[in-house]
Amino acid sequence: MATTSTEAVDDASLWDALREVNDPELCISVVDMGLIVALHRNGGIVHLKLTYTAMGCPAMDMIADDIRTRLLQEPGVEQVEIEVVWDPPWTKARLTEAGREALLMWGISV
Repeated sequence: MATTSTEAVDDASLWDALREVNDPELCISVVDMGLIVALHRNGGIVHLKLTYTAMGCPAMDMIADDIRTRLLQEPGVEQVEIEVVWDPPWTKARLTEAGREALLMWGISV
């Protein structure tokens, strides 16, 4: 199905909203950490594929709850479906430039 310009704008606003959701351990947005694998809006339902840096991440539930809570604040969003995926696996290549800079500022080499 082709994406209309309205859906593209909606998706952009959702990405902006997700930039406000931080990984609680590193205080870096889930977008800059590269945790959001895919994002699609279909009417009032947002479908999101999410990965984590490790399978045993203690903040998994907190991150998913924070994502859901933030996206439900966006106009027209009625439901958020989050699918946790492990393929592709998270690597430092998923970091944005802002994410790399933030990690370096924390003293974490990337």
